[in-house]
Amino acid sequence: QVQLVESGGGLVQPGGSLRLSCVSPELTGNPSSMGWFRQAPGKARELIASSSEGGVTSYYKDSVKGRFTISRDDAEMTVTLQMNSLKPEDTAVYYCFADLRGFRYWGPGTQVTVSA
Repeated sequence: QVQLVESGGGLVQPGGSLRLSCVSPELTGNPSSMGWFRQAPGKARELIASSSEGGVTSYYKDSVKGRFTISRDDAEMTVTLQMNSLKPEDTAVYYCFADLRGFRYWGPGTQVTVSA
């Protein structure tokens, strides 16, 4: 089963930064959309950022606008999420996804914890 590979999670203090990366070495072709969901304990998984093929358009959840930046490299089949000014409410498991030919592929998730 094709799976994406995430890296970059960890523990950071409020106001700090983290950079999440996701690669999709097994996918062939450019995903129509790539991005990140997150799921906090006891809450539903939510879409926080996505990028269309070639990075033409991007979407951000309102609560992360101005703090998070998504970028993708279609040649390298990677998508990154730069997270600045992190808040305790950003604590969650972050999941990378890629939409290709009508199927959504997922990464296993990486934990981000924002705490003093």
